[in-house]
Amino acid sequence: MGNDMYSVEQVAERLGLHVRTVRNYIRDGRLSAVKIGKQYRIAPADLRALTGEQAAAGAGHAEVSSIVQIDGLAPGAADRLSTLLTAGAQSPRATADPLRLQTIYDEGRSRMKIVILGGPAATADILQLLDDLLGPENGLFAPAADR
Repeated sequence: MGNDMYSVEQVAERLGLHVRTVRNYIRDGRLSAVKIGKQYRIAPADLRALTGEQAAAGAGHAEVSSIVQIDGLAPGAADRLSTLLTAGAQSPRATADPLRLQTIYDEGRSRMKIVILGGPAATADILQLLDDLLGPENGLFAPAADR
């Protein structure tokens, strides 16, 4: 196998992080790794993707920042929507670009904001999922009299 893959310990040493932090990155999906037996192995390209070296080297990296505001959303619906979008953001993708998603709900205004950071294709996928979830057949919006 040679030196074409890094161990968790080697990545931790290279990045100046604790081994547990690198393992958490793997579990959270921030760092792609392959589990061989009881140990994780990290490809050099995956390590570069985590550190952003590919973008700095001029590898044609593009990132999209999107903020979506949804008004008139009940707390329970906001919680369901947040769960569905987070699951969608964590699903495996064909690209190595990480997708980051954060939801914020203001109960006083019945307003949810969704912040999406990622590659164009992954961001488009999440926005399409959001559009599908907000359709009238999904019942996320209560009629105006119920709010």
